[in-house]
Amino acid sequence: MSELIEFRKAKDHFFKVSPNSPLEPSQQQAFSGIPYYDEDPDLRYELNVEKFNSKETVNIQTSTDEYAEYISWGKISFSLHGEECTLTLFKQKGTEGFFLPFADGTTRTETYSSGRYLDVNVLANGQILLDFNLAYNPNCAYNQQWSCPITPPENRIKPPVRAGEKTPYL
Repeated sequence: MSELIEFRKAKDHFFKVSPNSPLEPSQQQAFSGIPYYDEDPDLRYELNVEKFNSKETVNIQTSTDEYAEYISWGKISFSLHGEECTLTLFKQKGTEGFFLPFADGTTRTETYSSGRYLDVNVLANGQILLDFNLAYNPNCAYNQQWSCPITPPENRIKPPVRAGEKTPYL
């Protein structure tokens, strides 16, 4: 069994039984798992980050009309289905790795309406691993009481990313 399948099983178990799950207890009882795309090794990239000279603090609107503060760190570029795409990496003060909210050609039809997230880490060689197979829904996709950053305009790409989590069944 692949590491990704094991990871997904553990996440589904957490959502079903943990008191820290984003699901309400009544949702947990009926929960049968998150719908996922099949793993696609072609949607896994090792990329260089083009760091911004000036790392600006930005406020990203959330699903509850509040704002979350991030540092706009740099951008990554890659080819997806023959189209060149660029996404901005964000960082929160005091955290390791990067936060990458994104929306794509599946948003609103196959995946959550506000986009999905990736947690991106730096590899030993200084590049980052962008693995769309790990794309996940924000907690507000499961429970509107959560406040989740909404994908900013610069992280909306046209090609579909058929990897990671799909729209949850609730």
